Formats: sequence, structure tokens, C-alpha cells
Amino acid sequence: MTRAHLAISNLNGPPSWRPLNNSHSTAVFLSHAKPILEFTMKHTLLSMTYLLCFTLSAVGSHAASPAKRIVSLGGGVTETLFALGVGDQIVATDVSSLYPEQSTKLPKVGYIRATSAEGIASMKPDLVIASDALGPPTVKEQLKSSGIQLQLVPEAKSIDAAAKRIRALGAIVGKQKEAESLAKAVETIAAQPNPKGKAPRVLFLFGHGGTSLMAAGGKTGAATMIKAAGGENAVSGYDGYRPLTAESVLAAKPDIILVTHRSLGAVKGEAGLWKTPGVALTPAGKNKRLVIMDDLKLLGFGPRTGTALEELRQAFFAPQKK
Repeated sequence: MTRAHLAISNLNGPPSWRPLNNSHSTAVFLSHAKPILEFTMKHTLLSMTYLLCFTLSAVGSHAASPAKRIVSLGGGVTETLFALGVGDQIVATDVSSLYPEQSTKLPKVGYIRATSAEGIASMKPDLVIASDALGPPTVKEQLKSSGIQLQLVPEAKSIDAAAKRIRALGAIVGKQKEAESLAKAVETIAAQPNPKGKAPRVLFLFGHGGTSLMAAGGKTGAATMIKAAGGENAVSGYDGYRPLTAESVLAAKPDIILVTHRSLGAVKGEAGLWKTPGVALTPAGKNKRLVIMDDLKLLGFGPRTGTALEELRQAFFAPQKK
């Protein structure tokens, strides 16, 4: 029932004036108001007509029109928006937006955690959608003060959070039906039981351009995905990421090494990975058990999260040659 309908129905209520006590409408009090039944039919009809027109006008004035120029910030956010079918409305992204391929061809306005309001404003957006990791902090206030509409969605680091973010983005761009379908697909795959067997110890290594490899501990997106796919994170002594050392990798005793394509490129491919101190001496190194996955598919917590889980399960529990 619309606000107008609710308000009008109260005019036909009991023969005494009473405020509208509900969450959809508020009472309009006239000075020196008398009981409604004392109004003539003409006055009542005029009041009803005025109230209806006022209410519909107010509702119409707040109706949001679809955004035509969107700046999307955050790899998972951008991937989800494309999956929802609004890719044609995106005019710029940040450098972490690497999927789908179309997003890599759009202008870049910096990195999600280190962008600038001026760069974003130069794209003349009517809507900016970003992960709440958007930084530096001043950017948010600068965008708001400039009159640019800014919608922030929480960082997703779990399966549940991924589904919630998909639905939230769908609501922002008016694609609720499509979002529900995408979110349900992720949830359905996540709810499936993992293959039977001993959970393999999995070590996730991360590194970009010239930096030493880092090993993922607890409370990381990688740890979440490893556990969800039936594996055991080989590192349990700390949260976050720490530099990999020969001693730490040997102590972890991983059955499987998990890396992203970009991280593998940072160590010059598989050959470079096995030459990393200590790695070749682990069970994973001796059996050459290496799982490589697209960065955003594994860690983006977007529409492909379900696919990533399926692939991880297959890799973790694949029969091993004796």
C-alpha cells in the first residue's frame, strides 16, 4: 500500500480526529482543527485531492533515475557490476579492477586505497560505487561535498559477505533479480559438502612485482577459501600476511601450494617458485602439487566465488599418483 493510500484510508476512519500512527505516513495537523465529520463533503474531497497530489509529488521527486556514468572502485565491486549487466554504464575503474577484460580497457583513477577525488570527478560520474576500503579518508568527504553520489559497500572476506555484497550492489543499480540469482548460485555451491578424505595442508603464497613472497595466515581471504573448499591452512601461528622464509615454509609442511597468476609471475613462473628457498623441500614441492588461480576469482569474493570453490575442491581432493 502506498503512502497516499494509507493517508486517504485514515480519512474514512472513525468519526474523530486521530494522528496516523504507522511507519508509512505522518499526520497533517491543521490549526484549530475540528473533527473531520464537521467538514463538508466538498472540503473533504478537496483535502483528499490535495493530499493525494502532494504525496505523489513528493514520492516522484525522490525517485532515483538510473545512473548513466558510474565510476567503480574495487576489483570485486567492478566484476559484480559487470555480471549484473551495467558494464556499459561504467566509465572508469581503479587498477585493481582486472575482470572482466572490458574493465581493463577503461580509464583508471588510481588504486582503491589511494585514489583522488579530483581524478574521480574528472570522469564526470553521476554515481561512484566503491568498496569501503576507499582511501585516503579525505576522498569520501571530498566526493560528498562536491555533490557526487557515493555508495559504499563493505569489503567481502567470506562467502556470506560475498552474497550480501552482490545483493547490495544489485539494489544500488536496480538489478535485484539478477543479483539474487548470482548470490544464490554462490550460496548453493558453498553449501555443498566437500569431498571425503583427509584435508590437505594448503599454503597460499602472495607476491607482486619484485616483492618477496608472503604467506597467508589466519583471517585472510585465502584462509577463508581454503577452509571453505575443505583444506587446512598450513599456517596457523598468526593472522594476516608475513614474509616467507625457508624456515617458515618447511615448518608449514604444505601438501599443496596455492598461488594466483600474478603472484606466480612475480617469481618468474613455476620454475622460479620451486627455486624459492625451502619450497622444493616441502611435500608440495616434492610432489609438484601447485594450484594456480585467477587473482579475483580466488580473492575477489564476487560472482565467481562459487566457481573458485568448485575448482579448489577438485584440486585439493584429486587422486594422487603413487
